[in-house]
Amino acid sequence: MHHFSTATIATWERFYRANFINSLTGFKSVSLIGTVNKTGQTNLAIFSSVVHLGSDPALIGFINRPVQAAPHTLGNIQATGVYTINHVHPSFLELAHQTSAKYPEEVSEFNELGLTPEWIDTVKAPFVKESKVKYALALEEIIPIKLNNTFLVIGKLQHVKLEEDLLLPDGFLELERASSICSNGIDAYYSTRLIDRYEYAKPGKKPEKIPK
Repeated sequence: MHHFSTATIATWERFYRANFINSLTGFKSVSLIGTVNKTGQTNLAIFSSVVHLGSDPALIGFINRPVQAAPHTLGNIQATGVYTINHVHPSFLELAHQTSAKYPEEVSEFNELGLTPEWIDTVKAPFVKESKVKYALALEEIIPIKLNNTFLVIGKLQHVKLEEDLLLPDGFLELERASSICSNGIDAYYSTRLIDRYEYAKPGKKPEKIPK
């Protein structure tokens, strides 16, 4: 087994080191975040840092890179207070990845790449029509992370749109049916497959599998 100290890692070439660290944390969900600015210009960007923060209230966070590197999503959320998060599927994976390109602010990734903005009356941010699992959030808090100039953006869940056959009787979302994709590093994407579900764990009791 390899053993690398931080001193050794620090000597590595920049992009090699970035690939190593980015993939070290393992598989993550990958989503498209849809926003709009005050003039109505839509924006779409791919993120692999979306994280569940709590169910009651329903809070979801994501990490935004330093403003200089990724200003549009954060700026639009600050301006409007609303945004959408949309799962990525194989049918538009290549287009989703391309949203990571640094398009000018006046260019909409929806228009440039051919993805379809979807609107509902009470949400002033675009969903991705092609996505089978998507939800809208209202901005609650932006927490600067001084260590690397990034930001934890926290939103409260407002609306959810999903295909009907994904929702099981106990409230669980069977995302395998939607072919929702996960990622590792900055450029690798993976399909998913359910192995097992287990009942709530209790001390001294062997966990029972939940029937599929």
